[in-house]
Formats: sequence, structure tokens, C-alpha cells
Amino acid sequence: MALIEVTNLVKDYKISVKKKGLLGAVSSLFIPEYTYKRAVDAIDFAIDSGEAVGFIGPNGAGKSTTVKMLTGILVPTAGAIRVSGLCPYKDRKKNAANIGVVFGQRTQLWWDLPASDTFDLLKYIYKIPDDVYRRNMELFNDLLGLQDFFATPVRQLSLGQRMRADIAASLVHDPNIVLFDEPTIGLDVIAKENIREFINYINKEKDTTILFTTHDMVDIEKTCRRMLIIDKGVIIYDGSVAEIKHRFGKTRTLVVEFSEKYSSIHLPPGVEVVNEQEHKKWLRFSKDEVQVSNLIAKLTQDYNIIDLTVQEPEIEGIIREIYQKGIDFDKENEKQLSGIEVASGLSTD
Repeated sequence: MALIEVTNLVKDYKISVKKKGLLGAVSSLFIPEYTYKRAVDAIDFAIDSGEAVGFIGPNGAGKSTTVKMLTGILVPTAGAIRVSGLCPYKDRKKNAANIGVVFGQRTQLWWDLPASDTFDLLKYIYKIPDDVYRRNMELFNDLLGLQDFFATPVRQLSLGQRMRADIAASLVHDPNIVLFDEPTIGLDVIAKENIREFINYINKEKDTTILFTTHDMVDIEKTCRRMLIIDKGVIIYDGSVAEIKHRFGKTRTLVVEFSEKYSSIHLPPGVEVVNEQEHKKWLRFSKDEVQVSNLIAKLTQDYNIIDLTVQEPEIEGIIREIYQKGIDFDKENEKQLSGIEVASGLSTD
């Protein structure tokens, strides 16, 4: 069952045109001129209950605008949105009771008060029953360690502590849907991993639906099974993370450690040395052109080898290449693949 349904969604921004000079400024007061910018251009997608979906794209692609329409903050220019059966901008209070929102660069905590005061206020606002509130706070204490800083004023918290408290505050009322916007931005490696594990827990154990907007592709790879890519207001990819790695991660790297230092080695066509260090060489090849088993067999036959490692392409590198070069499919490939609609035409922002 689709918990979020977006149909032919459009959002245009009306932008005032500023004329040059004093006369232009006076003219603009009496005869204002406007231009329109389309931030979201007739997009369609649906997210089922319990799904964890990454929503990515370059800056200015339309991610934040879409998320704001899902929360009811912005009203669409055209099209329809249903979130848990509600129209977000018409039923803002009911919609707010069903969703949680985490903004990595903003906080919903009271800055000069202890974090505990914010949670007391949220309990009152959402009318959370005592047993539900107590159960959730025990969970947050166990998984996020809130008790370590719960009585500390928010302004004295570290970024990682504040993010943990913000995430808990967004989940204290047991929302069906949580929208994450850069929740790990600026955090260290350990803090990021802790937050990812918590997101995975609430998605799997509480069946919470997740929409995850971020520029950190590791966040997406470790928390989401499905990915939406938006560019210039258009959804250009809607499919699994595994599918995009399979279709666009064509290159592999074989890291070879030799028993001695070879100034050069004989390689089959399609294989190139991209890096070398002491006794190690990094060999890059296309999986469609070179069989890794054949390459390994040839190297072990011709040279004394200590160790071999095959490196898969990282999702971050794949997405970066898509942003830079675009997704190109011929007409034969522009079709549904395993029930996944893939669109073409990405260009850089």
C-alpha cells in the first residue's frame, strides 16, 4: 500500500525581476515584472509503507522543494500529493501528527533550555500517552544515549548529541513517515554510523517509512534499498541501489601485490594500470570486456603474487559520474527494468 503518492507534481516560483538603476527601481514599484522558475516539473512516484528510499540530486535539483510540499509547508502549483491519505497543505495539522522531519542544518530543540524541556513540550503538543512516551524514551536512551546529555542546555551540546536529540524528537510521537534531510552532515565517522544503525532499526523494527535526502551516498547505501534521483525538477531514476550499481558501475579495480617490484607488466587489452605503490599495482578494467578470473589466471601464471583484491565501484563515484556525464539510454533500453522505470536526460546543475 502506497503511503506517499505524488502525481504530476509541479512547483513554480514567482521571481521578481529587478531593473537596473534608479529609474528601473522606480519603474519596478509601479510596473512590477516577474519571471517564473520551475523547481519541480510534473514528477510521479509512490512510496509504500515500510520502505526506505533515498532522494538525491545535485544542488538546485528540486529535492528540498519536494520535501517541503510533502510536509505541507509549500503548496504545489499543480498536481496532487497524498501522504497517509491526506493532502499535506490542506490537512497540515493531521499531516504533522503522522510525520517526523529531521533537518541536519536546523533544529527543533529550544536552544537555551535542556533537551528534556523540548521533549516535555512535544509530549503535550502531540498528546502522547504516558506509556507510549515512556516506552519511546527508553528506546531512545538505549539506542541514542540521550540520558548522557538530556539535562544539558541544547546550546552546549556537540553536533552529534544535538542530532541524536533531534532525531529522537522527530520520532517521539510514533510517526508513520520520517523525512530525513542531511541528518549526518558534519558528523564524525562514529556518529554517522550510530545514526545509520538507528535509522535501520526504526525502519525494520517499527516499520517506519523513510525518505532520506542527503549528499552522502554512504548514508543511502547503508540505509536505503531504493533510490530516486531528481535533476532540474525531473525524476530521472527510480529503482534499487543495487540496480544502479549493476547498470552504471561497469569498471572494477584489481589490486595486486607482487612479491617484487615490477617496473612494467604485460596486460591483456582493456586493462590499464591506474596506480602503483612499491610492490602493488591497481589495474582497472570493464567487467563487460574482461573476465576477472581470466585476468587473475594470467597474472598468477606470469608473475609471483602475494595478494589479490577486487574492488567494486563505490556508489558515490557512480552518482558523481552520473551528475557529470548524464544517464544515456538508447530507445531499446528506455523501458521498465524489473518493474523499475528509468528515465534518461540528466545534465549537471
